[in-house]
Order: sequence, then C-alpha cells, then structure tokens
Amino acid sequence: MALFEIETPAHIVIAWADDENGARAILKENYPTEDAIRVTKRPRDAWVISKAALGITGRVESSELARECLSKASGDKLHAIRIYMKETGVDLELARKTIESNIVYGW
Repeated sequence: MALFEIETPAHIVIAWADDENGARAILKENYPTEDAIRVTKRPRDAWVISKAALGITGRVESSELARECLSKASGDKLHAIRIYMKETGVDLELARKTIESNIVYGW
C-alpha cells in the first residue's frame, strides 16, 4: 500500500491505498459528493503539516469535542468552527485555532 494525497475543492484527504483507483474509491466512500481534483502518491510513508503554516504556535491539546464538530460538519472547517463556537461559547479565534489544530489529529 502507498500513501495518497487526494485533493478536492474543500479537503485534502490522506489515505492508504493500493493504487490511485483505490484512493479515489476511499474518497467516494467518505465524501460521496466531492470530486478529486488531484490524486498524488506520496513519496514517503508520512505526511507532515506545518503548525506554523496553519498559524498555530505553542502546544495545543487534542480535543474530542473539536473532532466531533469536524465530524458533524463532514470535515467542513468553517462549519465545524461555527458548531464549536455554539457548543462551547468561545470566540472565533480560539474556535479556529482549536478546530485547525485538531484537523491534524484526525476525526
């Protein structure tokens, strides 16, 4: 199996698959309404996201609630932020940082 990066208009999905067709099938299974714009086989067995590129500084703890909000929003980051704000009462900036930092933990 290889690690694939599957880009859609709204997401970048990272998945293990035997080949490109398998990666596309994983996308359809998890995001049936989205189309792949790009499917790339990664050259290594890891994929790294820079926290600095996301504007996250310091250590941010994983949050089960943030991942639950991402799941409710089907991975739509902006919708997940709104849900998180509604459920916790925190401001936009803290909700954004919490949701973005938890995207890398998976949901």
